[in-house]
Amino acid sequence: MADVLEDLRAAVDGQAGGATRADTVAGMPARWVARPGTTAQTSAVMRAAAAHGLTVVPRGAGTKLAWGAAPEKVDVLLDTTRMDALVEHAAGDLICVVGAGRPLDTLASDLAGAGQRLGIDPARRGTVGGAVATAATGPNRLHHGSVRDLVIGMTLVRADGVVAHAGGKVVKNVAGYDLGKLLTGSFGTLGVITEVAFRLHPAPEAQRWVSAPVDSADGIQQRVQAVAHSQVVPSALELDRSGGGATLSLLLEGTVPGVEGRTAQALALLGDSAGSSDEPPAWWGTEPPSEHGVLVKLTHEISGLSRLLEAVDGACAATGLSARLRGSAVVGTALVGLDGEATGERVARFVDHLRRRASSFGGSVVVLEAPESLKDGVDVWGPVSALGLMRSVKHQFDPERRLAPGRFVGGI
Repeated sequence: MADVLEDLRAAVDGQAGGATRADTVAGMPARWVARPGTTAQTSAVMRAAAAHGLTVVPRGAGTKLAWGAAPEKVDVLLDTTRMDALVEHAAGDLICVVGAGRPLDTLASDLAGAGQRLGIDPARRGTVGGAVATAATGPNRLHHGSVRDLVIGMTLVRADGVVAHAGGKVVKNVAGYDLGKLLTGSFGTLGVITEVAFRLHPAPEAQRWVSAPVDSADGIQQRVQAVAHSQVVPSALELDRSGGGATLSLLLEGTVPGVEGRTAQALALLGDSAGSSDEPPAWWGTEPPSEHGVLVKLTHEISGLSRLLEAVDGACAATGLSARLRGSAVVGTALVGLDGEATGERVARFVDHLRRRASSFGGSVVVLEAPESLKDGVDVWGPVSALGLMRSVKHQFDPERRLAPGRFVGGI
């Protein structure tokens, strides 16, 4: 295997070596780690992998490597963190082009100086490429849209080492735009993202958070619907719920007079128990805690929120587990952290209970993260429509299944 390592080192100017115990993907250990600094070097790594019949899994900061299913094997862990340049920031056009390895926190600082921001705010502050590959976002999705809505261009390397470009630096550019959308959320199974072009938004002049305690599932549903159909127009609306109660918080942004007026409306809408603050709640934009490291993602129709909460309560009652839920109620996404005497069998029953109820709340159930001992017997992705089409796309992009094989939906 010396020739493999020699070829990898040649591809990345020596920035390759054997993997350590920490170099794993969802529990699957890697054999080698390569750290390209450019798109050209990434292409060389993929060509070397093809020549030796090696599998490759891209990695950014590694904050989401435990998400999804374990790949069948990881020969090469392709670390993107050296590709961390802010390639271009055209503040007047509200766009930027960024290396996939640039940390999101660093990019936020880059943009803040121009009074701008990228509308991606996941709880785990990873890299640009990791956020796009997992389509991870947070509270600001309500106002700014999903990651797919923010990506306007992309440079990627295919499994055979060919460099491809999608979209461009113009928000209305259509050519190749769908390719960038296709790779967003693909968990590194279709190509290695090396650069991304984003559309940006101006940073608001003022911000205010309005929060209120809520009790029953029906009460939560009613307040969410009332806010959604009001003139308050929050930038984000988040729910934090555990066995003892729940809090509904919304973020108001804009000009100072506008935020003041809408804050008064929100306080009146949420009732006497509501209050406002210039700072977010301590839990805002974070994942729900779990003593076992079990994180379940739920989606739902807005009108199905109360039924989802009832389904979570039913799953807890059926398994003896307890759950803490945090989510973007108007977007229709939620994360659940599990506590209690968790076993693989109980986690599987919890997930199965929710999936059997999924049609009632109009959504899906995915086990984002769990220790390997608790994933046994659990289909982490669950049933997915159009799986045949997704497999066909995988075959077109990666016929030899070189990129993260088995990590995504349906073993893709």
